[in-house]
Amino acid sequence: MTSLAKAQKTSAYERPILRERGQREVFCGLTGIVWLHRKMQDAFFLVVGSRTCAHLLQSAAGVMIFAEPRFATAIIDDRDLAGLANADDEVERMVGEVIARRPNLRLIFLVGSCPSEVIKLDLSRIASRLDGRMAPTVRVLNYSGSGIETTFTQGEDACLEALVGCLALSPADAPSRLLVVGALADVVEDQFQRYFRAMGVERVDFLPSRRIQDLPAVGPSTRYLLAQPFLTQTAAALDRLGAVRIDALFPLGAEGTTAWLTSGARALGASESRIRETLAIPEQRARSVIAKWRIELAGKRVFFFPDSQLEIPLARFLSRELGAELIEVGTPYLHRAHLALELALIPDDAVVSEGQDVERQLDRCRNARPDITVCGLGLANPLEAEGLTTKWSIELLFTPIQGYEQAGDLAALFERPLDRQSRLKV
Repeated sequence: MTSLAKAQKTSAYERPILRERGQREVFCGLTGIVWLHRKMQDAFFLVVGSRTCAHLLQSAAGVMIFAEPRFATAIIDDRDLAGLANADDEVERMVGEVIARRPNLRLIFLVGSCPSEVIKLDLSRIASRLDGRMAPTVRVLNYSGSGIETTFTQGEDACLEALVGCLALSPADAPSRLLVVGALADVVEDQFQRYFRAMGVERVDFLPSRRIQDLPAVGPSTRYLLAQPFLTQTAAALDRLGAVRIDALFPLGAEGTTAWLTSGARALGASESRIRETLAIPEQRARSVIAKWRIELAGKRVFFFPDSQLEIPLARFLSRELGAELIEVGTPYLHRAHLALELALIPDDAVVSEGQDVERQLDRCRNARPDITVCGLGLANPLEAEGLTTKWSIELLFTPIQGYEQAGDLAALFERPLDRQSRLKV
């Protein structure tokens, strides 16, 4: 780490943070299944929950009646609640039905929900028993996607933490490898793979992998890059295996992508000249595209409600590359070590808040009257009714936004609400 980076990190640790502890407006962690099941092509997600859980997933994924996605909901009904049915046997029966219907599956997640947690259904025990019976042909893992006191991106963190338990341990003297951690769209993953190879980094793995047989071995020779800022438990699990995290900005915008790719390549021994040669042209191309959107977004005042945990890297991108003015950057949880470099680039006059007291934050937002309010679905419509222009934070998870080629798309996502408002006024 350079002396400048060290100074920035030190200042980030000293930055005052407004900590909110009150009523929260959160979205269910089951939502992560929508992008995770697309990524892991031989995996199936069986949610043990209520009809509400099923409706949520179907609505979030836009599933039509003739579709057969790789997720489903085992409905907890009155017989289960009354103790007339053995929940363990029922879950095992449904897993058997899933495997019979999809013989190409190699991984099944039993996903806990609010209802399964309330009735104390021990899915980890069921998953362990099934895994012992079916491995190595099919692995059965468990994690919780419950919406009780969680944000919706924590579902991915819990899923990948469970997946780390499947990883083989590589020997300490194994050649160094780079592991990119976080679910990325296939097109983004392919782009990053090409850039790393062009910089001379050949040994690159991704977690989650597209197929379970491609899961990498991990150990002291592994250096990992977080592609998402909300993977705190996954990172802790990798640390316990001896892997070492690479400190970096997150790959949002031209600046973030260059810093992220550079950090990964340096950690694996790539030369500075080769890094610059590889990244110079795509970075300039991304900056040229972003400049078109800066005309529309420069000077716009932005308020972030805590929702996705992407807020701080997004705020850095809006401020530094699009010229937006940050009023408040709220995030549900703040991991100072993972976000220190990002925090150092947030303007000092912007309020950074952690946690939520939704009524107090609504009051601050109303008083500030920002040009763009980034928030969850539950707040967007009421704020729109009050004349505020909103951006759904969940859309930033469903859309590929990482990397050079997606930098313009990311900028456009923030301009669209303004364009919509201007059209409505006309």
